[in-house]
Amino acid sequence: MPPATMPGQQPTPQRQGIPGVKNLVAVASGKGGVGKTTVAVNLALALANLGHKVGLLDADVYGPNVPIMLGSTEEPMATAQQRIIPVDAQGVKMISMGLLNPGDKPVIWRGPMLHSVITQFLRSVEWGELDYLVIDLPPGTGDVQLTLIQTVAVTGAVVVTTPSLVAVADVRKAIEMFRQVNVEVLGVVENMSTFSCPHCGKAVDIFGHGEGTKTAVAYGVPVLGEIEIDPRIRMGGDTGNPVAAGGESAPAALSLYRMAKAVKARLAEVGATSTGPAVEID
Repeated sequence: MPPATMPGQQPTPQRQGIPGVKNLVAVASGKGGVGKTTVAVNLALALANLGHKVGLLDADVYGPNVPIMLGSTEEPMATAQQRIIPVDAQGVKMISMGLLNPGDKPVIWRGPMLHSVITQFLRSVEWGELDYLVIDLPPGTGDVQLTLIQTVAVTGAVVVTTPSLVAVADVRKAIEMFRQVNVEVLGVVENMSTFSCPHCGKAVDIFGHGEGTKTAVAYGVPVLGEIEIDPRIRMGGDTGNPVAAGGESAPAALSLYRMAKAVKARLAEVGATSTGPAVEID
């Protein structure tokens, strides 16, 4: 008999990992504008600078900003077997619709086309041997998220929010989505958490503070980090030189590396207590 499911849960489909990839980490948000892609890009770079083999899949097909943040315009190549070779961007293997559809031309697709391209990115890309494949999801709980969950065994999800009550209201939906489809929620990252005045040093809570932490506690998941509002983080993404690329001691990078180490620790914990694809990495 198939295993019973709790009310509100979906039966777990038979999902396989990606050959050679030890951990698949989905970075998600309940709504747009919370800095999800900034977190995903800096998470990937921080893990790479900590000595790991890392890939970054930009699954935000409608808003593929990862190439901009990594300063990459290189077009992916294909093998004779029609396999896609990801580009190397600052030490991270990366694939994005922004590399295949550059410029300002919008992607106007319905669900089946989204399903096809995400499946190709997951199954037809030569990722090679990776410790971590970070997947930057679009905001919300739509077609791309369902395709990802149905196609591969996701090790865990990082949910990004800001402290504002509007953002937190939507992050609850994201947490519930992952739980209903039996994907481990690694924890919550509160982005734009606080701002230190450059003149007096006083902390200013522009978007509020601590609501992401309260939500994490309410749902029984860890807080993976609180990332401050710092113009250098924004400028790094705008100029294709994210702050995490400069190492842990780079200006404004410390909280991002703390977050990356917390994600790594949670993945090791998940790998030690489940039969999924997570693999503990030294």
